[in-house]
Amino acid sequence: MPADDVRARDPELLTLLGELWRALATYYFRLRVEGVDHVPSSGPVLLVGNHSGGLLPSEGFFTMLAIHDRFGPARAVYALAHDFLFEDPLLRRYAGRLGLLRAGHDSARRVFAVDGCVLVYPGSDLDTFRPFRDRNTVVLAGRTGFLTLALREGVPIVPVVTAGNHEQFVVLLRGDRLARLLHAHAWARTEVLPLVLALPWGLTSGFVPYLPLPTQTTVSFLPPMTWPGIDAARAEDPETLARCYREVEAVMQADLDRLTAGRRYLRGAPVAPHEVVDAARA
Repeated sequence: MPADDVRARDPELLTLLGELWRALATYYFRLRVEGVDHVPSSGPVLLVGNHSGGLLPSEGFFTMLAIHDRFGPARAVYALAHDFLFEDPLLRRYAGRLGLLRAGHDSARRVFAVDGCVLVYPGSDLDTFRPFRDRNTVVLAGRTGFLTLALREGVPIVPVVTAGNHEQFVVLLRGDRLARLLHAHAWARTEVLPLVLALPWGLTSGFVPYLPLPTQTTVSFLPPMTWPGIDAARAEDPETLARCYREVEAVMQADLDRLTAGRRYLRGAPVAPHEVVDAARA
């Protein structure tokens, strides 16, 4: 099957791997999940998240796990992923089974056609490799393609904010200028060449696999966002996109500020039990 075929998704494999991720979420990352009921129980949805963790974007797995545990395996979630996953035949095969699709509007529309959820991280490499000092900042990088998609298809956006995940390693330098100097986008489709501190290597490239630190992580689903007064014909209007972009970015940043207020490095922030739902019991 091609890399953007929604039929490749394997619910049985996802349920099996979900047990492993649930154990890691509960005992290693001490995952907290908030607001998963904000995700509509049926129909197409665009999940928009802040990206963290570099080559180990565990927030994506946590998001999919939370929805699986709340709605069951039939509530399909597909994540749009970087092209490098689909260049190797073996990786491409398993990516499809896990619900990972080649990033693009065509892939998303195929998911919407079967009433599925699409998970995107607009900030991509600029967000996931933001410097450690900016770990509590949402970086959507000015990219508005997700809004064009949502407005054109008439699909609600559910913002998904993750806190703590960026403490898995320490990004010292994102490497924007170096990437431009070496024309990294042409040969690696990346805007950055990051320098990080990570286990077990110490000082290394951000593109080297690493062992994540056991940081307490919280995933928060926010109420759906829609713009009923904006029709598909205005989905590419710069002023319309800029206004909607600011709205999405603002609500996500406000929630990240809330989640990180008083947060302690790796240990997380105190949260009242009635405010969260543990993913292991969702």
